[in-house]
Amino acid sequence: MFAEVTYATSPGSRRPNEDLVIAGPSWIIVLDGATAAAGVDSGCVHDVPWLVARLGGALAARLAVDGDTPLAGVLEDAIEETAAAHGGGCDLGNPDSPSATVAVVRIAGGRVEYLVLGDSPVVLAPAGGGTEVVADDRLERLPGGRPYSVELVRRMRNVPGGFWVAAARPEAAAQALGGAVDVRKLQGVGVCTDGVARLVDWYGWSWDDVVAALDGEGPGAVIGAVRGLEVARGPVQGKRHDDASAAWARLGVAPG
Repeated sequence: MFAEVTYATSPGSRRPNEDLVIAGPSWIIVLDGATAAAGVDSGCVHDVPWLVARLGGALAARLAVDGDTPLAGVLEDAIEETAAAHGGGCDLGNPDSPSATVAVVRIAGGRVEYLVLGDSPVVLAPAGGGTEVVADDRLERLPGGRPYSVELVRRMRNVPGGFWVAAARPEAAAQALGGAVDVRKLQGVGVCTDGVARLVDWYGWSWDDVVAALDGEGPGAVIGAVRGLEVARGPVQGKRHDDASAAWARLGVAPG
């Protein structure tokens, strides 16, 4: 089990927060719902927070009792359950159906396992120092470069050669990045959404800086740093503030 887990999440606007963090003694889930573009018909009667809540709950229910099924299999089953919960009133073949990125870590069998689908990275902190980042950058490698058109994103979502997220296709789970590290080789592990990754992608922080802040000041302070820089320097692209979530799990002996 983790010695300690802390997390924080903050909405980027007055809209409902489309991020979700759920944690247990030996696992963490971080989801980032994809905000629908204005005027796009998702073909679904449900909104993004509904999808995020359903998927997060399905993942948590499995991780709480199952330490053996590979994380990709856990995600596949959770997507399938969530798709079934839509009912018959939704067009799940619509490529703009509500979706979310997924990042999961779990301690099982003496290893820290991780899974990343979409642009919510996992940051491993080795016991000897430094960081190892597991990041899915396929969204950043679409043809033509940013800014992307709505049509391009629609055409490249959940198809070979494009990028993959959790929506209504269980097979997307097989496209996730995954792996495992001996628990004895790590001092901690962080999970965040791209709203926190702005510190590295836009504002000159290193992942070592992020881990030091997570461990020293906590996830809330890290999100506060993002907000301060967004105000002082503005966005590099897109919206000024994004939903932002971060979780930090310490390994080893719990204090006290």
